[in-house]
Amino acid sequence: MPELDHIGIAVKSIAQTRRLYESLGLKVVHEETVEHEHVRTALIPAGDARIELLEPTTSDSPVGRFLAKRGEGLHHIALHVEDISAALETLKAQGASLISEDIQTGAGGHLYFFVHPSSAGGVLLEICQDAVSDV
Repeated sequence: MPELDHIGIAVKSIAQTRRLYESLGLKVVHEETVEHEHVRTALIPAGDARIELLEPTTSDSPVGRFLAKRGEGLHHIALHVEDISAALETLKAQGASLISEDIQTGAGGHLYFFVHPSSAGGVLLEICQDAVSDV
């Protein structure tokens, strides 16, 4: 059963925004730049899920365009699945509108793809799976 993995929040400055969360006793545990998405991320555990702060590294990136159009705020909600390929095939078979049918690798090596807001109640929905280890 999918579980809430994280909530992505588009911000102009991770350094500035993280201070608010840290003042509440939360801590950034990981920061990373995802080059192919042109975004810096900061992960903040919050109970069983995380808050992911997203700061664009270029104004023409997806998060940069989001900020220019909508300003700071909720960017996406991510659900964690055990089998991302099966989830992708199920959603395609049901006719869900996808941002891309390619599974990408993101921060921390996690696998992901996005479901268009038109198919997810007006919210950008990320489907993600833990990184696959080479065992």
